[in-house]
Amino acid sequence: MNVKANLLNRVIAKGIDFIIVGALAEIIPKIGYFAGMVYLLISDGLFEGRSVGKRIIGLKVILQETMQACTFRESVIRNFLFAVGYVLIAVPLIGFIFPVIILIFESLLMIGNEKGMRFGDEIAKTQVIEEKGG
Repeated sequence: MNVKANLLNRVIAKGIDFIIVGALAEIIPKIGYFAGMVYLLISDGLFEGRSVGKRIIGLKVILQETMQACTFRESVIRNFLFAVGYVLIAVPLIGFIFPVIILIFESLLMIGNEKGMRFGDEIAKTQVIEEKGG
């Protein structure tokens, strides 16, 4: 039986990933913004279903049907809303409102779902679990 990931652990792991996205955008001139977006989209397909943040915290994204690690395909699907929010940050004045709404919406769904699934998980048919020994 897979143990659903603790909400705080998920928030910390995603925070680490957002720090990486921000660092890429700031450190690499001109293409850093796009490198950050690519990382945001494919991150859960890295390291057998673990973004850097999830790997550090001890979480893993699995496919619900097969219990196999999330692939790049599912990672793009499950993180698409975050990528949209990332793009909209560039819009003057209202750019920060939409990403905040996305984060609140996804968080409420995670809290209210028995398996801790957010909208991206529902669409990609994935679930974040605690790693054995994590």
